Amino acid sequence: MTHPRPHLRLGVNIDHVATVRNARGSAYPDPVRAAKLAEKAGADGITAHLREDRRHIVDADIDRLMAALTTPLNFEMAATPEMQAIALRHRPHAVCIVPEKREERTTEGGLDVASDIVRLTDYIAPLREAGCRVSMFIGHDPRQIEASAKIGAAVVELHTGHYCDLHAEGRFAERDAELAALAQGARLAHSLGLEVHAGHGLTYDTVTPVASFPEVMELNIGHFLIGEAIFAGLGAAIAEMRRRMDAARTP
Repeated sequence: MTHPRPHLRLGVNIDHVATVRNARGSAYPDPVRAAKLAEKAGADGITAHLREDRRHIVDADIDRLMAALTTPLNFEMAATPEMQAIALRHRPHAVCIVPEKREERTTEGGLDVASDIVRLTDYIAPLREAGCRVSMFIGHDPRQIEASAKIGAAVVELHTGHYCDLHAEGRFAERDAELAALAQGARLAHSLGLEVHAGHGLTYDTVTPVASFPEVMELNIGHFLIGEAIFAGLGAAIAEMRRRMDAARTP
């Protein structure tokens, strides 16, 4: 007899609701309202990235999200003293450490944990002590996965952006190789006692293979869902992603 795999959580990233708001310097659309709609539509958590340049989410958004949410907040941030202080003040459920460059349009790759073990070990220690689940946003390189376990992270989030780009460009042989590497990375992380998440660039067309990895416990998806919401509405877009994720988990 076959059994369904464990529930795959969906974290909805609401950054780009704030991007649209900030384009006009207005009070709308409100990312907190989007987060509440996402919760109602079936999101298991909300992700928000407070970048150093505040290009989308701003400090007041984090204040309001912490007060309004009934599901966990995954607070994405760079490994800077400023962001550590903000995270320690709010103590969100999860803190995801991401690489960040001012000139990039979006997060271009995974964090280089292996080259920064001593600093990152010290950096995440207060966050762990404060009760935050610390996640490292990395590629599938075994060195980065092993380093994430070594520094004491609870979670790794595997960067799926390259896989999604290869799919969009029709480079299917390379896409399949990247997908296999992600699967291998998920297995390694799980074997080291890390909880495995994945995200970046996932769409209806690319989510199923990643959602089918048995080791992956959470997907974080934002930009596509906010874009799809223009045409279908946010609730419907999330519900369809949820449906595809659930189908991928059922043998």
